[in-house]
Amino acid sequence: MKAMSKILMVWVFLFSSISMLHAFGAPDSFSEVAGKVKKGVVNISTTKIVEQKGMSDFFNDEFFKKFFGDKMPDIPEHRRPFRSKSLGSGFVIDKEGLIVTNNHVVENADEIIVKLPDGKEFSAEIVGTDPLTDLALLKINPENETLHPLTLGDSDKADVGDWVVAVGNPFGLEYTVTAGIVSAKGRVLGEGPYDNFMQTDASINPGNSGGPLVNVDGEVVGINTAIIPSGQGLGFAIPINMLKELLPELKKGEVRRGWLGVSLQPMDEKLAKTFGLERATGALVADVIEGDPASKAGVKAGDIILAADGKKIEDSKELVNYIGQKSPGETVNLKIFRNGKTINIEVKLGERETQNIVSKEKTSTDSNITVSTLNKDAAEKLGITGGVKVVEVDRMSNAFEAGLRPGNVIVWVNRKQVENADEFYDVYTNIKPGETVAFKVISERGSRFIAFDKDKPTKNNQ
Repeated sequence: MKAMSKILMVWVFLFSSISMLHAFGAPDSFSEVAGKVKKGVVNISTTKIVEQKGMSDFFNDEFFKKFFGDKMPDIPEHRRPFRSKSLGSGFVIDKEGLIVTNNHVVENADEIIVKLPDGKEFSAEIVGTDPLTDLALLKINPENETLHPLTLGDSDKADVGDWVVAVGNPFGLEYTVTAGIVSAKGRVLGEGPYDNFMQTDASINPGNSGGPLVNVDGEVVGINTAIIPSGQGLGFAIPINMLKELLPELKKGEVRRGWLGVSLQPMDEKLAKTFGLERATGALVADVIEGDPASKAGVKAGDIILAADGKKIEDSKELVNYIGQKSPGETVNLKIFRNGKTINIEVKLGERETQNIVSKEKTSTDSNITVSTLNKDAAEKLGITGGVKVVEVDRMSNAFEAGLRPGNVIVWVNRKQVENADEFYDVYTNIKPGETVAFKVISERGSRFIAFDKDKPTKNNQ
């Protein structure tokens, strides 16, 4: 009897579970969704011509120079360029041959081949790319082939918990379908200034990049883009509304964005109270870049931007995304909270630089530390105007022992602010060996101070 009771309980549990799934809208099958989108998903293969290193490059390494000096062996060259191949996914958005994928799938490719579900292959050209959002638009000439564009949905209406299906070619396995739910929205992964990823537990693997994430109606709500290799059920997709906003610019070949020229930092309750706000809202201006649009318009450090063109700004990320949707030359009306009062300032936007500009790594003859100038985007994320990034630090140095590590950002030396690598070494080289040095450092753990006695010059550096 006990055994029968246990069996009965198991069946009741299974029946209840299935009933609950139906109650929450779980489909009996995803075959209908898969059938709707199958003809619109493509395989993308790219080829890059890579120059192979010759033997002379190998023997020119510093390790071998220590042994051979100037008497290096005469090595015959056998340089042969080789082809590096990679795979990704994409999907058709119109019958004329426009295809969407990720920028990283086609970046620096010498040849792009698009393979349709029926096996036919076409050479593709890049129409436009946007590295800051990892989007790319391709074009094929379909000739007499009938293409099947996918319907672009509304990612704003995709709620956390909704069913989604990821379609692509993971590891080259053509037309693979996986299902899951929208796990979260608005994820920031540090991939760029416009991070706004949808998270899903639908399986995404290498080769899925650029493929569609669709809802149960077969509408594209996201573009599969990233995974966290060490995790499970952690896939990320670009919201389709971001593509729809940028599509007109991508068709022109590039995306040009507005630029304010301010460094922003998040608000919290204590800061809000200090500035006289009832709650933590808006984007706090940490600094204003001299000569840039905001500075010219009269925006000041300490201003809190509450709205842009009447659109309420809850946090700094919202402002960055809003300005990024604007074109250079457009005028934006900012509602600003300053000294307990609300004012309005109009700013004519400049143009955001697409490429991050970083100076070459620099060192000095008496330094155990190698640094590079922090680029503008990285500085903006940290809420600072400038600084230097530690590229290398001697493991035997006092600086390393005090906690300085590669990747740390130094913003001042002995209470003197440093904006770039030149300024850093101007200050640092004038400190005598044995004297105490103090750095203000920013890392993943936040800001902190490091103090140590400057090392004596090493023999290799003399």
